[in-house]
Amino acid sequence: MDSTARLSLDPPTLSDLEDIHRIYSDARTWTHFPSGRLTSREQTNALLTRWMEDWQANGLGSWIVREGGRVVGTGGCTRQKDRYWNLGYRFAPEAQGRGLATELAGAAVDAARRNRAALPVVAKVLEHNAPSVLVAKKAGLSLRYRGPDRGNPDEQAVRLVLADRDLSDEVLALVLGRTP
Repeated sequence: MDSTARLSLDPPTLSDLEDIHRIYSDARTWTHFPSGRLTSREQTNALLTRWMEDWQANGLGSWIVREGGRVVGTGGCTRQKDRYWNLGYRFAPEAQGRGLATELAGAAVDAARRNRAALPVVAKVLEHNAPSVLVAKKAGLSLRYRGPDRGNPDEQAVRLVLADRDLSDEVLALVLGRTP
C-alpha cells in the first residue's frame, strides 16, 4: 500500500467494482470527454480486470484512491507497450478541486520512476480540460505535442501530450495511437 499526506493508494481488487462504477458512470466525471463514460457494470468490470492485470504484470498500475477510507477516485501510471508510462486520474465530483489529483499524480510519477525509470511518463489530455493539464504540469510533465484528437467524436477536440522528457517519434506515434 502506498500513501500520500491525505490519500491511501491501493492496488485494485474486484471488491472495488461498485465504488469504481459509481465514479466512472457519473456523467459529471466525464464533462470533458462524455463518450468515455462507462454505462454498465460489465464495462467497469473489464476496466477493473485490466487494472489488476497491469499490477500483476508490471508491479504498478492504477490505484484505488481513498481519502479517510472512502473511495474518491482512481489513478496512477500504467505501462504501455513496454515503451512508456501513461499517467491517468479520475476523481468523483465531490473530491475535485481540492488538490487530490495533484497529490496522486506526484506519487504516481515517483512510483513509475522507481519501477522503471528508463520509460518516459506521459499524460494525454484534452486541451479544454484545463484542470487536468494543470495537474500534469504540477507532476513535472511538459507539453510535447498539440494536435487533433484522432477518433474523438468531437471533431474540434485538441489532444495534448505532456511528458517528463522529450519523446522519440516512435513513442509519440504509439502515444497517439498511430503506427510508427
